[in-house]
Amino acid sequence: MSAVLDLVTIVAVSAGVFFFLAGTVGLLRFPDTLTRLHALTKADNLGLGLVALGLLPQAGSLQNGLKLVCVWLLVLLAGATVSQLVAQAARREGSSS
Repeated sequence: MSAVLDLVTIVAVSAGVFFFLAGTVGLLRFPDTLTRLHALTKADNLGLGLVALGLLPQAGSLQNGLKLVCVWLLVLLAGATVSQLVAQAARREGSSS
């Protein structure tokens, strides 16, 4: 059973890293602030969710698993808040690049 859990961890964390890299490519290649922000927040939220999901079988206890989920939810909330603030500042400035 341990080998199956290790395989799930490897697949989920690898998929999470892929989405982190995709978000970074979007950040570097898209032309303006709003599209960069969209690519980065969506990919990073999914990437972190997959990494947290992959680490859950390795957590060891329910308390550690809940800590992982709480960190993921906190990052989701903070990412949404910060992206809204950056988008509002970009629109207020009138410059998109």
